[in-house]
Amino acid sequence: MTTSIIFTEEFNNHNNPGHPENAARLNTMMHDLKEAPFYNELKIIKPEILSEKILSEVHSQRMINQIKDISSTDESSWIDLDTYVCPKDYETARLAAGAVLQVCKQVLLGEAENAYALVRPPGHHATRERSMGFCLFNNTAIAAYEIAKQGKKILIMDFDVHHGNGTQDVFYDRKDIMYQSFHLSPHYPGTGDILEVGEGIGEGYTINAPLSYGNGVKSTTKILDEIFLPVAKQFKPDLIIFSAGYDSHHQDPLGGLRLTTNFYGNIIKKYQEVQPKIVCTLEGGYNLKWIGKCLVSQIAQLSGNSIKIKDTVKEDENIRQTLVKIKDEIGKYWKI
Repeated sequence: MTTSIIFTEEFNNHNNPGHPENAARLNTMMHDLKEAPFYNELKIIKPEILSEKILSEVHSQRMINQIKDISSTDESSWIDLDTYVCPKDYETARLAAGAVLQVCKQVLLGEAENAYALVRPPGHHATRERSMGFCLFNNTAIAAYEIAKQGKKILIMDFDVHHGNGTQDVFYDRKDIMYQSFHLSPHYPGTGDILEVGEGIGEGYTINAPLSYGNGVKSTTKILDEIFLPVAKQFKPDLIIFSAGYDSHHQDPLGGLRLTTNFYGNIIKKYQEVQPKIVCTLEGGYNLKWIGKCLVSQIAQLSGNSIKIKDTVKEDENIRQTLVKIKDEIGKYWKI
């Protein structure tokens, strides 16, 4: 089983040491990955920068120009209270987006069985019109948008603790790209309600599971097994892209859900039964003790290796009403 890891140190040109989303994240994750017993089985590849033409098909020219102009200066600046831009970030962010598209194409061509895009800056909060929430350009959305031109159906599964409002925004009126997300609610950015199911021909192709504080493996397993996976099997995607946010881990300082490390590998395992052509791309995750372990759990599953990491937590389970509401709404479009 060939698993490609796409990575370059250039991603760490985007860095603000005092910000949660900083270069230490990738340094930690690469260190833990290199310590994994299966590291030598992986194929490490370098990314290619995304063309401006493809970028402009997803994001507005005003948004693109904003990043380009700020990053052409010699000093870092801020788009909003959360989101910084460093010198040369226009190139760095395009390199991250290009990396995700590159491995998606590779997996579809059979050059790798699956892949992980270990990239920064992250992307799932970036809408068509706005960079926000630590994100400059929407890496996942750009890749899915381009791959869909080939007539392929793409399932985007987002397990970041924050709802991927940007990804939802880009594909809200489409039926060839499905978006599934479980996330903490209420929480930033305030989107991801059960009733947000898409519009026009896209109705039923956005599925949100907002979870209250303290829910963990038991609750998300029910969401997956009773709603997300049955719908995914009916949708029959040609490719699955995971927005991999490890801030849903129980030790994350920006989180509130209580997932455990091994569960991230189990999520991959469940979706491999739907479609083995899988690409993961890094989103959130800010506890430097645990994000590398979460990464290793997923790449172990992708590469056909067995690994168990000691990690337990007491969790809540109060999703009965949420399950009923989601089934009532999504049952209008899918058999669940």
